[in-house]
Amino acid sequence: MSTVSRGRPSLTARRREATWYEIAEAAADLFSERGFEATTVDDIARAAGISLRTFYRYCPTKEDALTPVLTAGVSTLVEELALRPSAEPLTEAVQAAFTTATAGTRYEGPGQTARLIQVMGGVPEIRMRWLAAARAMQDRLVPVLAVRTGRPESALETRVLAAVLIDAVTVALEHWAAEGGREPLPAVSARALALLRLEE
Repeated sequence: MSTVSRGRPSLTARRREATWYEIAEAAADLFSERGFEATTVDDIARAAGISLRTFYRYCPTKEDALTPVLTAGVSTLVEELALRPSAEPLTEAVQAAFTTATAGTRYEGPGQTARLIQVMGGVPEIRMRWLAAARAMQDRLVPVLAVRTGRPESALETRVLAAVLIDAVTVALEHWAAEGGREPLPAVSARALALLRLEE
């Protein structure tokens, strides 16, 4: 998701995100009601009020209907972490970046975002997409962590740290959704990160 400096996303980015959510919400409703296999791309496009051409511009396949929305926050986390002060302890830097990445009404409590994550976890074909996207985020995180830790990008420690961090925030999102958003998401992520003991 593109941004203008460190401020608010551009109008184009906001419109794109809004369309992503319309597609994802329509898909989540249909997957819940009919099941993944019984839902077609035509069904999703019709429910979202868009053309098939527009659907495919955002989602190459039906399996991709939810993943852009759910990976956008993780992608922004990587971007925000790169901007954190280098002297800041890693746990604090990651938590601050995650809080910024998930700021906004979509993550403030129970709602569509939590439901999207729940649906995604229940559909193996979509979950595979999310896991693949998480791996791509790990690869993007590696150079950011290499700069912060002073280790080479190819170092085992750097790559494992990237994997652990992405897994931690992914599990935090899933737990938050499974609990219906009862606990603020930043608090959930803080508990997850505290378990890693990154500064020890």
